Amino acid sequence: MADWLGRRLGDVAWALLPRRRRIAMTNLGAAFPALPHAVRRRLARHSFQHLGVIVVELCGLVKGPTSRVLDGLVLDGQHLLADVLATHGRALILTAHLGNWEILSLVHKIVGHPLAIVVRPLDMPWLNGLVERLRMDAGVEIIPKQQALRPVLSALKRGRLVAILLDQNTSRREGVFVPFFGRPASTSRSIAALAVRTGTPIVPVFVCREGPARHRVTIHPPVAAAVGLDRAAAIRELTARCTEAIEAAIRDAPEQWLWFHDRWRTRPAADDTTVSRSASGG
Repeated sequence: MADWLGRRLGDVAWALLPRRRRIAMTNLGAAFPALPHAVRRRLARHSFQHLGVIVVELCGLVKGPTSRVLDGLVLDGQHLLADVLATHGRALILTAHLGNWEILSLVHKIVGHPLAIVVRPLDMPWLNGLVERLRMDAGVEIIPKQQALRPVLSALKRGRLVAILLDQNTSRREGVFVPFFGRPASTSRSIAALAVRTGTPIVPVFVCREGPARHRVTIHPPVAAAVGLDRAAAIRELTARCTEAIEAAIRDAPEQWLWFHDRWRTRPAADDTTVSRSASGG
């Protein structure tokens, strides 16, 4: 019933938000140009329905016991994170707004390691309040995105996992342009800069919905940093590799990503030469 209700909520958003519909269709057209228009439209609508299901799930998470969610969760690759923690005692968690990403705030209960998440407030205050309550109930340390450097360094020094969502558009000042679905996307350099500065491994972790109340969390091998580069180039290259990992995860479940987010809003200047060499396949 909750799944059905969430999808109907997404249908309402699809009908009432024409601008977001257009953004989703434009993004899907650029990312999957070979797909027929009807298929892209179906994917776009499913992404709206997916968000509706997330909202309903969050309401249930706040009101119900977390054990009910954990019972429907499958965790793959836990040994990969265990190896990193055994060697370094901490990790940077790379993730994205894929699946019900808020469920990741509960995974540390399975892993048995404290978690901090770098966040910015959601645009909808009522939903932001719901999410904040869930994170606090889960025992997660919340680090606001603005002025996050010192709290993040402190969390890493205390041996915490620090999760950063890296799939949203960022300003030219804060980001670096790297390829994302074949287009230069302004992407936060934060997680790569932290990794280069502290030597902390970056571990990609993504969640996907497999059915009503069933989710699979997949932990991937650490993203390897390039060697022999100066600091700026190393950060740019590592950001590109992180973005590649996110793109691969989205391709596995494209209907579960937020295509209506204007991911490519910040555009590179005509003479911008900061796009990673990965853009040209080099």
